[in-house]
Order: sequence, then structure tokens, then C-alpha cells
Amino acid sequence: MENGNYPQIITSLPGPAAKAVLAKDDRYISPSYTRGYPLVIDRGEGVVVTDVDGNRFLDFTSGIAVCNTGHSHPKVVEAIIDQARRFLHMSGTDFYYSVQSELAEKLAQLSPGQRDRRVFYSNSGAESVEAALKLVRYHTKRTRIISFFGSFHGRTMGALSLSASKSIHEKGFAPLVPGITHVPYAYCYRCSYNLKHPECDAFCVDWIREDLFKRTMPPEEVAAIFVEPIQGEGGYVVPPKRFHEKLKQLCNEYGILYVADEIQTGMGRTGKMFACDHFDIDPDIFTLAKGIASGMPLGAMLARHDIMDWVPGSHASTFGGNPVSCRAALATIELLEGSLIANAAVIGQYFKSRLTELARKHRLIGDVRGIGLMVAIELVTDRDKKTKAIEERNIVVESAFQKGLLLLGCGENAVRFIPALNVSKEDIDKALSILDEILTEIEE
Repeated sequence: MENGNYPQIITSLPGPAAKAVLAKDDRYISPSYTRGYPLVIDRGEGVVVTDVDGNRFLDFTSGIAVCNTGHSHPKVVEAIIDQARRFLHMSGTDFYYSVQSELAEKLAQLSPGQRDRRVFYSNSGAESVEAALKLVRYHTKRTRIISFFGSFHGRTMGALSLSASKSIHEKGFAPLVPGITHVPYAYCYRCSYNLKHPECDAFCVDWIREDLFKRTMPPEEVAAIFVEPIQGEGGYVVPPKRFHEKLKQLCNEYGILYVADEIQTGMGRTGKMFACDHFDIDPDIFTLAKGIASGMPLGAMLARHDIMDWVPGSHASTFGGNPVSCRAALATIELLEGSLIANAAVIGQYFKSRLTELARKHRLIGDVRGIGLMVAIELVTDRDKKTKAIEERNIVVESAFQKGLLLLGCGENAVRFIPALNVSKEDIDKALSILDEILTEIEE
């Protein structure tokens, strides 16, 4: 970093240069994009983003959990430049180049559970999910799929059909892909309690077996269950370990494939390479994207060798696994294994403890949750009744931007914190100071 003088706001927001970009954006860019506040980035370094007017921000979004190594890490940039000088593209679905197989071998070795896996490359998380959706139907010759309320798997038609976090995502696009049923996530159906009930582990898994499979969905027709190890867009919901254990047992019992969506949780975000490692789960298939290549477009779908049995021509991608992104991914993994995953675990624990202290001071904080550097606070207006502070959440995110801290919401009333994995304690303290100030202003 050039110096520690950040965040630093020197103009009104948005500044004059930013306003010019916003005007052109308003004229030419699709209105479907969901910008939360008018940040117009000019450059990024580590955890710092500088906008086109010279304002410097502390970034606790990392490009929506993408820049896990920080913005423009020198080793990643060096790998990108070196590969670009060699060749940019040769379509790995029709030709061969060594960096594809090298990365695939590395991902298979790092994957949770058994390592006998093959890799299908894509360009994004949604494409990885689409590939998994096609593969589970191809391999099992079954048509039905189970997913969860609160889940987010992407916005392409198949991924959208699996998602169930916001109705706006689906509005105007029906009919979606048929055969997909949503059930509550980590929900105890016997006592109507979500997540934190140590005396009962019925969850929705027993309901699937005892009700869903008996009344409306023959289990022998179910190809797969798609699940996020930790729900992201749904609110950074961390389920009990027993939930995933019972879900995997259910899958094994009926020959159903367990598909883990590690798109936001993977690549060191939770203090381990994959979130499945926290739950000791060996997924049959799992999907990756976001943090895999530090900002370059790349996704992957990994499946056991015996499951990825489709034939040439069944599925392909012109740009998936392009050589530049693969080189960036190899450099990213080297950095993650070097120190960043360990840092995410240590700093994440420190961050959660400090947020818990802040919760004792501020009545608006109803819950602190997360693992590693995938952390969120839930905002409430009434702690006893858990009344959701939706408007207040939006004010927190907007006010943080005005004070030089970049945040994002998730769920209806949660604020998520997903800084780069090389974030320091000093950066955490800066962010907490700003958050403390904002919550005090709102509560007063």
C-alpha cells in the first residue's frame, strides 16, 4: 500500500468525474444491474479502492468475494502478463494446453473428500451450476431436483430455477426449468425453529424423507440436492454440522447426488480451502467460481470420476478455462496455501469477536454469524421479536460508503463483510470504528 491514509474522502460522493461516468452508464448499460451506491473505481490495491475522483475506500466487498488475494496482487498480475505474452486463447474444448490440466490436477488434489475428480471449466458461477444441473440429470437418468429456500445459484435459467432468495430474480421469466422443488434450509420442522436448537436435529431433512418423499416426490426420481454449505445471498446462514451430515446420509440412502455450491464459500473464504471441510462433507459434485482466479473470469464444476461420464459434445464452453484465467488461478492457489487461508481463519476469529463486542453496545445488532472472513451481522429493531431492520440495513451500507467503507447487504436485513483474505487487524479496526459510528448515529 502506498500509505495508511485510507479511507480518505476528498470530494462529495459521487464526485464530478464519477458523475460523468454515471451519466454515460445510465444511457448505455442494462438497467438490470443492481448497484447499491455510486462507486466508480479507478484502481485497486490490496484492500484499498480508489475512485475516479481520488477518493480512497476500505473495501470489505472484494468484488463480491472474488478478489480473495486483494486487488491486483502482484503475483497474480505477473502470471496474467506472462500468459498473455504466450497466447490468449485457443479454446480448451477443442484443443489442448498444459495449464488447463495442471490447474485441474491441483483442484482435484485440494478438493474436499475423495480426490478422484474430473473438472469442467466455465466462465462464472452460474455456468458452473448449469453444468452441474445438466450432469446430474445425464448421469442419474433422473429428472427431479431439490434445492433450498434462501439459496442463490445464479441468474441463468437453470441456476435461477434452483435459486430462491428474492422473487425479483424470477419476476417476468416464468416458466422456469421444471422438476425443481424448494425446501427450508436447516429448519427444524417439528418445533418450527431455525438453526440454533441444540435439543433437536430433525431439520427439514427428516421432513423430506417422511413427508415429501411419501406424498409428492418419489425419491427414485430425484437426481440431486443442490445446497450451499453456508447460505450466502440468503443472509450468511451457517447451519449446524448435523444438518449437512443428515443431508448427505439422505442422499446416500436414495442414490441422490449431493451437489455443494462453493462459489462464494470456496477458495479460502471461510479459513479453509472449502467450506465443506468445516462440515466433513465429501460432495459428489461441487461448483466453484468467484475467488478461484482473483478477478479473472473462471468457474469450475468438479465431479467424481465415475459421475462425470458424459460423452464428447454433451457440454462445452468456448472460453471456459481460458489460459490467462487458469494461470491466474494457479497463482491464486499458491498465495492461498502460502498464508492467506491461515490469515483468514485468524483474522476472521478476531473480527467476529470484535463484532460480538459491538453487538453488546448496539441494540440494532441482533446476531453475529459466519466463519473465517465470511461474516455478517443481522440488524433488528426488536431483539426479542427479531423484527427485521430492513431500512436501517440499507442506511448502514449507504452511510458506510459516504464514510469510505465499502459494504454489501445480504438477505433482507443483514450486512456482510467479505474483505480480501490478506486484510489486517488494523483494517478490521478501521472498519469497526466506522460501523460503530454509523450505528450510533442511527440509534440516536
